[in-house]
Order: sequence, then C-alpha cells, then structure tokens
Amino acid sequence: MKGTKLIDRTLELATILTFFGIIVVVTIQILSRYLPYTAIWTEELTRFLFIYSVSFAAPLALKRKEFISIELVEKLLPRKAKVIYEAFIYLAVAIFCAVVAYQGYQFALIGIGQKSATMTIDMSVIHASIGIAVLFISIYALLHIVELMKSLRRGD
Repeated sequence: MKGTKLIDRTLELATILTFFGIIVVVTIQILSRYLPYTAIWTEELTRFLFIYSVSFAAPLALKRKEFISIELVEKLLPRKAKVIYEAFIYLAVAIFCAVVAYQGYQFALIGIGQKSATMTIDMSVIHASIGIAVLFISIYALLHIVELMKSLRRGD
C-alpha cells in the first residue's frame, strides 16, 4: 500500500518499544524476587505495555494479511467474485471498527479520573488503546478495499 510508510514505521517502532518494555519490566520483576527491592508496579506496567503492543501490532497484521482466515469459500469463487468477497470482508471490518471506536471512546471517558492501582496512571490513557487499534485497523481495511477495487479495474 502506497502512502502508509510513515504510519507503518510508527506502528512498527511503537510495537518494538512496547515489547522491549515488556522484556525489561519482566526482567526487573524476576530480579526483584532475589533482591531486597520489591517492584510492585511491574505486573501492572507489563499488562499495560502488552495492551498497547497488541494495539500497535494488530493494524500491521491486518495490513500484511497475517490474520487467520478461512479460504475455503474464497478458493471456490471466480477471481472477480473473490475480489468482491474480500472487499466485503474488509468493509465489514471497517464498519465493526467504527462501532468499536464509538464504544471505545465511551469507555475511555469512563476512565477519566480513575487511577490504576499501583502506578496511578489515568485509566483513560489505557482505555484509549482501543481507539488507537481500531483507528489504524479501519484505515488499513479501507486501503485494502481501494487496492482491491483498483485490481478489479485493472483485471489483475
């Protein structure tokens, strides 16, 4: 997909950083078992980093078509019907993302002013991961639809 290089790189970097953060925090958690220092915040931060790593990686998986799919129906269809079927699937994903984005926004509003137990992070920041994920997933789904329609016109 053309024109998404900046988004791709940003999501890739964010995924790498959050995953690296998980490794560092879990290492601190393991080491703190053998040291006089108790790191009570590590479990919570690990969970939050994991949530965000999934939120950054899921759109990239959709872009690269790395999600699980059942190809039985697709293989039985002629090329033009297959392209239309695939475009319909991506449209359904985009519509689903719109619904989840609205509900995710409502959920983030609930988190305003609520603090996490050990790190006192505002929970709306954590809840915002829903919106981030579905925003980029819907962008990539719509871009897939555009690419499919272009290939249909070209006769690829």
